[in-house]
Amino acid sequence: MDIRELDRRAVRASVDLVAKATAEDLGRPTPCAGWTLADLLAHMTAQHRGFAAAAEGAGADLAVWRVEPPGDDAFSAYAGAAERVMTAFAQDGVLDREFALPEFGRGLTFPAAQAIGFHFIDYLVHGWDVAQSLGVEFTAEPELVEAAWPIARAVPDDGRRRRPGAAFQPSLVVPEDADRFSRILAMLGRSPA
Repeated sequence: MDIRELDRRAVRASVDLVAKATAEDLGRPTPCAGWTLADLLAHMTAQHRGFAAAAEGAGADLAVWRVEPPGDDAFSAYAGAAERVMTAFAQDGVLDREFALPEFGRGLTFPAAQAIGFHFIDYLVHGWDVAQSLGVEFTAEPELVEAAWPIARAVPDDGRRRRPGAAFQPSLVVPEDADRFSRILAMLGRSPA
C-alpha cells in the first residue's frame, strides 16, 4: 500500500484523538518524558508543518520546523497542520522528490517514501501518546501496525537516543508474547503499560 495512505490514516486517527481533548487537558502529562499534552501538540503541529514544507521543497529551512508555544487555538492549529501535511503528501509527483529533513542532520535529504515513513511511524505512536494522556482507548489498525513494524525495527537503538531532544528513548523490554504494537512501542522507548 502507498505509504501516503498509511500516513493519512495514522494522522487522521491522531486528529480524531486530539479532538477529544479540552483546554483543561493541556496540562496533562504524556508518555513523552517531561512533556504535557500542550508540549506534545506543539511538537506534533511543528512536525506536520515541517514535513509539509519538505514535501513542497522547503524543508531545509529550519524556521519551518520551529516549535511554537501552543496558544488558545492549539487544537485548531493541530488540525490545520495535519490537513496541510496530508495535502502536501497527496500532491502529484511527491514520491519522486527528495525531502530535506534538517532535524536528522544539516544537509540531509531522504527519498520521499522513506521520509513519509518516518512521519507515519511518528504519528502512529503519537496517536497512542495522546490517547494515554487523555486516558482513552487506543487501538491501532492492524494494517498500520504491520506497515510500521519494519520501520520501527530500522530505527537505530544507539547512543543517539540518549541525547536531549532525541525522537525516541532507548528501547524497552516487553514479554515475548506481547502483541506487535506493544513491541513497536517498546522498540521506540515507550512502555506499553
